[in-house]
Amino acid sequence: MAETAIRRSVLAGRHGGSSAVRLTSAAPATRVALRAPQASLQALTAALGVTIPNAPKTSGRSGGRSVLWIGPDEWLVIDESGADLMAALSGVSEMHSATDVSHRNVGIIVSGPGAELALASGCPQDLSLATFPVGACSRTIFGKAEIILFRTEDDTFRVECWRSFATFVFGLLSEGAEDAGH
Repeated sequence: MAETAIRRSVLAGRHGGSSAVRLTSAAPATRVALRAPQASLQALTAALGVTIPNAPKTSGRSGGRSVLWIGPDEWLVIDESGADLMAALSGVSEMHSATDVSHRNVGIIVSGPGAELALASGCPQDLSLATFPVGACSRTIFGKAEIILFRTEDDTFRVECWRSFATFVFGLLSEGAEDAGH
């Protein structure tokens, strides 16, 4: 496998927010877009060391690794420990497709008591804790950008977006954070 260059995040050094919301660039992570039929999930779960969820808006988490349900046969795997996800999945003989998308995505952490309000400034989804509890995730939109939204704590969300939209998403989140702080 060829070595890949380490890219500096387009959001490196950026932070924002208000008295009610903190915006930070997520820690560097390895990301894999995973596709597989139901019959392969047990072997993939064993290889990743985290349960692959099989229901809409759910996730599996273990340590610094999360597996987010994106569609009926599609997941986004995020690992902040520096592990080689592709190596972990290469030994699985059951049918699946794994594509490293680490350089495609950028993560933004939105936290604080006004996090839901800041996200509501550009996302049409109901993000109340009752409807979108801790561990919930979905592919949705934020403004004009497609994002993957993941609630990691009561008042903390991880927003994953394509790096080409990262500056736009961060800017719109900053405006939403300011509004949530008033």
